[in-house]
Amino acid sequence: MGLYHYLSLGALLFVIGLFGALTRRNIIGILMSVELMFNAANINLVAFNRFLHFKEVWGQGIVLFIIAVAAAEVVVGLALVLAIYRNLNTVYVEKFDLLKG
Repeated sequence: MGLYHYLSLGALLFVIGLFGALTRRNIIGILMSVELMFNAANINLVAFNRFLHFKEVWGQGIVLFIIAVAAAEVVVGLALVLAIYRNLNTVYVEKFDLLKG
């Protein structure tokens, strides 16, 4: 398998995640789609590192940093979802009008 195969897989996962983020009504589904897009970017970074700079580990280091940031994003996102659910009793995006004056 070459670089093209990994980049194709990353692009396919990113498009699936983008489609999911744009079409989901449930905020938890949107968060999962964003995580799928993060993982697609991680696959591309590791593939470029493997095929272009195989003696260096910058790609894997950046991927570990992205995984840590994604984990923090999930924690904050789920905390916000829980707080909104306690106030509105719904997790559907079209019901969120908290910022309207």
